[in-house]
Amino acid sequence: MSEVIEEITPAPITPRPAATIEDPPESMSRAASVARVPPLQIPAPTTAVNGDGGGGGGGGGGDQITLKTPKALTPKSRTPRFMTPIGSPVRRALKLTRLDPQDAWLPITESRNGNAYYAAFHTLCSGIGIQALILPVAFITLGWTWGIICMTLAFIWQLYTLYLLVQLHESAETGLRYCRYIQLCNASFGEKLAQFLALFPILYLSGGTCVALIVLGGSTAKMFFEIVCGHTCTVKSLTPAEWYLVFTVVASILSQLPNLNSIAGVSLVGAISAIGYSTLIWVVSLDKGKLPDVSYDPVKADKQYIHFFDVLNALGMIAFAFRGHNLILEIQATMPSSEKHPSRVPMWRGVQISYTLIAMCIFPLAIVGYWAYGQKIPAQGGMFSALFTFHALDTSQFILGLASLFVIVNALSSFQIYGMPMFDEMESQYTRRSKKPAPWWLRAIVRCMFTYGCYFMAVAIPFLGSVAGLLGGISLPVTLAYPCFMWIKMKKPKKYGISWGVNWVLGVVGMILSVMLTAAGLYVVIDTGIKVSFFKPQ
Repeated sequence: MSEVIEEITPAPITPRPAATIEDPPESMSRAASVARVPPLQIPAPTTAVNGDGGGGGGGGGGDQITLKTPKALTPKSRTPRFMTPIGSPVRRALKLTRLDPQDAWLPITESRNGNAYYAAFHTLCSGIGIQALILPVAFITLGWTWGIICMTLAFIWQLYTLYLLVQLHESAETGLRYCRYIQLCNASFGEKLAQFLALFPILYLSGGTCVALIVLGGSTAKMFFEIVCGHTCTVKSLTPAEWYLVFTVVASILSQLPNLNSIAGVSLVGAISAIGYSTLIWVVSLDKGKLPDVSYDPVKADKQYIHFFDVLNALGMIAFAFRGHNLILEIQATMPSSEKHPSRVPMWRGVQISYTLIAMCIFPLAIVGYWAYGQKIPAQGGMFSALFTFHALDTSQFILGLASLFVIVNALSSFQIYGMPMFDEMESQYTRRSKKPAPWWLRAIVRCMFTYGCYFMAVAIPFLGSVAGLLGGISLPVTLAYPCFMWIKMKKPKKYGISWGVNWVLGVVGMILSVMLTAAGLYVVIDTGIKVSFFKPQ
């Protein structure tokens, strides 16, 4: 509190006599009352001045007097400590930060004991996945040169917008922390516009990814069983829907971990498994060499406009591979933060570690995959399907089984981190109404409902992964466009300056790309067709 007093008024050199001190009028503001209080650090005997203006006699004859600060003159922040660890600038400005205390009851912000390593685990687990294995498919249309250029530019672009989000997480001017992507959107664009622009892509990136992970994990579990059982095995395998259910049961058990910090170990296992199967697949492909009669000529359609849509669809696949920005603010929210030690420092350190490893996985996957298979790479499944299609006979069953196991483990781990924002949103509906944390049994029911709801969608729409280009276009603004606009709105860079111009250009180009990629993905789906099989998982 001494900092506030020193900033409000210069401290008098010596305390005034007790007789000169008068009670402030009742209408006088708190700030004016504080201005009358001498600095707290002046050494003097402990003789207090009474509220009626009279001085109490002390052992020293009353010639040295100090003022005891009334309790009413010490403003106390109404914000819980766990909500505003960067509250010093707010207290210095005599502002009371108004934040929702219900955050202490929700799974994303329930624990703030994270660090740079936890951030690296979460970011790596969410930033690399099975979608990276389809990157060589985009090279079929783009070719070597444009494929590498587009992929490099997309990587740099999304890393830049990731940096913007990390910086925007907390504001030193207001003391606020935006712990969820949708909260930052609300603060930047307004609640109505944010709901229209960002809600569906964010819900898809969370719920839709969980559905795709059940499809991937269940089908890979079936393959893993067949590899372990062998060709001479007489045990009857489960149906695809039953394998989906096995995966869902394990995912629902893991989903009972209480908060985002508590799944740091799960994310670590998922990150290791992601690096494992990515490295294993491209190393095996490199070791086996390229297939005979491999062609690297970009595939061109007969009609020019069809080729244009194919190119845009390929760009959508690249955009879909670089998703995960909707989780960055949530991951950073698990860290403590103070004025001297803001959370953006360890968060950015963790991002640098994780994205260095991500680059070491996805670039070899794309380059080696296209070199080894060229135009023959399967459009469905990408590198993972190519491993079993072309090397099932000349590769040891141990390698194939290990790659499959890594994929299953990574899918289970990714399910937890992508499902956490959905758990958080559902529990917030309860806490907002009841003004108390959700009991353990309700939390368990809510999470099981979401998990088995995703299972129903996976069985009903098993072809969801076939529209990666379309979905990449829909979710692209969350990754490449919105952070640029939010930076302009929140930081207010100098108009026509470098930061202002760069973010405007990237934001507008990102929105245009999103519209074009969505249209192109929709056209490709309609033109080429996808095998629609409702309630018929393969």
